[in-house]
Amino acid sequence: MRGRDIKRYSHEFANLYIFTIFPSLKIDIELYPAVKQHLLSFGYDRLKQTGNKGARKKTTNQWFEIQDSISYWEDFYKQKIIYPEITKFLNFYYDERNFLVNNKCFIVTGTNIHFLTAFFNSSLFKYCFTESFPELMGGTRELRKIFIEKLPVLKVSLEVNLQFEKLINKIQTSKDQKELTIETELEIDNLIFNLYNLDDEEKSEIGFIEII
Repeated sequence: MRGRDIKRYSHEFANLYIFTIFPSLKIDIELYPAVKQHLLSFGYDRLKQTGNKGARKKTTNQWFEIQDSISYWEDFYKQKIIYPEITKFLNFYYDERNFLVNNKCFIVTGTNIHFLTAFFNSSLFKYCFTESFPELMGGTRELRKIFIEKLPVLKVSLEVNLQFEKLINKIQTSKDQKELTIETELEIDNLIFNLYNLDDEEKSEIGFIEII
């Protein structure tokens, strides 16, 4: 998944794939002759990790492996939130399909992921925290970890997260099927408002800016 593929509660997978040959997997490349031949088509001198001019940086890894150990690679196979590094619309997508991402995306794993997906996509989040992210050219904003981790987020119970899980699954399924989701999005926004104990005046001030 690339940054441009991430939408609000949805995605547009472009059928792009990468070889994830992590050193920790200790893969024998000879068992995958088609992959070996494909990689060698780029030139062995470019792939070898010697630090020589025209080659990749020096490591102890095999020529066909990625340069870094990527100790967190298993996180890609957990339930997670994917969001773009640079975006105009602050899009967040809940993923349980084990998508990998390029360097233009970030992922969030952990507990209460469904609630966090709803919170990040909510009108409350956009109203309160848009200015927390540096504005770049073209009205886009940078959603790096250093900005995300500073945001105050309500800690909810597993029961509340389960409530959001049903809504997130419903809305993302509907978006996959190109169905209208306004009713569900309004329900999510209202739940967020109530969790933060907003009064009618505060709700009116915020409105449903992420939906309408």
